[in-house]
Amino acid sequence: MATLKPKLNFYQILNMNFGFFGIQYSFGLQQSNMSPIYKYLGADEASLPYLWLAGPMTGLIIQPIIGALSDKTNSKMGRRTPYFLIGAVFCSLALLFMPFSSALWMAAGLLWILDAANNITMEPYRAFVSDRLNEDQHSIGFLTQSAFTGLGQTLSYLTPTLLVWIGMNKDAVNAKNIPYITVSAFIIGAFFSLSSILWTVRTSKEYPLTEEELDRINKMPKGFWNTFEEIWSAIKEMPLTMKQLALVKLFQWYAMFCYWQYIVLSIATSFFHTTDQNSPQFRDAGLINGQVGGFYNFIAFLAAFALVPFTKRFGPKIMHSFCLTLAGIGMLCIPMIHSELYLFIPMIGIGMAWASMMGNPYILLAGSIPPERTGVYMGIFNMFIVIPMMIQIFTLPMYYRSWLNGNPENVIRLAGALLICAAIAVLFVKVVKTQNPTRVMTGGGH
Repeated sequence: MATLKPKLNFYQILNMNFGFFGIQYSFGLQQSNMSPIYKYLGADEASLPYLWLAGPMTGLIIQPIIGALSDKTNSKMGRRTPYFLIGAVFCSLALLFMPFSSALWMAAGLLWILDAANNITMEPYRAFVSDRLNEDQHSIGFLTQSAFTGLGQTLSYLTPTLLVWIGMNKDAVNAKNIPYITVSAFIIGAFFSLSSILWTVRTSKEYPLTEEELDRINKMPKGFWNTFEEIWSAIKEMPLTMKQLALVKLFQWYAMFCYWQYIVLSIATSFFHTTDQNSPQFRDAGLINGQVGGFYNFIAFLAAFALVPFTKRFGPKIMHSFCLTLAGIGMLCIPMIHSELYLFIPMIGIGMAWASMMGNPYILLAGSIPPERTGVYMGIFNMFIVIPMMIQIFTLPMYYRSWLNGNPENVIRLAGALLICAAIAVLFVKVVKTQNPTRVMTGGGH
């Protein structure tokens, strides 16, 4: 049965989503710094995708399990809160140790811990938002998450540049050739990751479970194996809208993983004709990526709010297709640009698409799944992100040197083409709403 919940004001929705700022600051640090860190520690560029396996693998395993467990949890802190608190603590610890990695295996291992922690946090957090908002506020709720995604990643990308502006030496490196501005950025990220989640926990309490919800949880089979049975049952009963979104997610997330892994190398190739990690030019390429990456994430922050009225008028499907098309064209143009100023232009489309990716697919999903299985379906939906990433990890090294001529610029061109494919695929998604009678919540809440 669906629940009619109290309507939240904009300030309450901001507080509820503020924890996403720290989560996405952490993701931004990964996106902008992990490939350079791996290169500093001696990784071969054709093998870079293998070293990114932690994110999709932990997402594939952890998020559906945590989502299903959170649906069944009844604690004093709520259903979802214990999970994103635990995840935030481990995320902060991994961020703190990452820039002090002494070998490639240590950095890769810490990334496994970091991504596992982020995945413990992510889907309970998305389910938390869906739990507290009625369907007519899903747009503003999930697009506010997109806004904090943009803001957190903007600052994470820009942090090294800001540190240089306040006087740090961009060429000062530690014994493993990792710049001290990178070390400082990860320490700052560790602070934001935990403090932003603590703010949300303090300001946004979960609604008390109703008698019907408590009765349903108490009747659920207990035990770890039953969690897997619940996940399998949910997969078999997956709504049509969710199934059709799988193809969209395949194209868009394969593309984004290509972009994050190779954009620094592509800029280094286009601007400086080198991918030598020990050269000052490679560090300059990293700073340029931080600046343009910060810009596209700032565009995502603005676009998340600007998209709300357009999404309500034209629907999330049309707006997502439009944004993906702009990003695809932008990525196709990036290798042709040799001026840092002009490089900001395609970032407008990439920023709009990033905002849309973090919001519009979840708007399409939230109305099509039964409320009592929100956690498990949010976790399963994440499989549509991580499986394309895993496919990319195991396929790109096979043709990087043969089909793409060992040129990182061609990886960015491939990403652009795939985003345009995603833009076409989303137009064929049929939005089928779940049919649930509505009752009024009588207990608790703001």
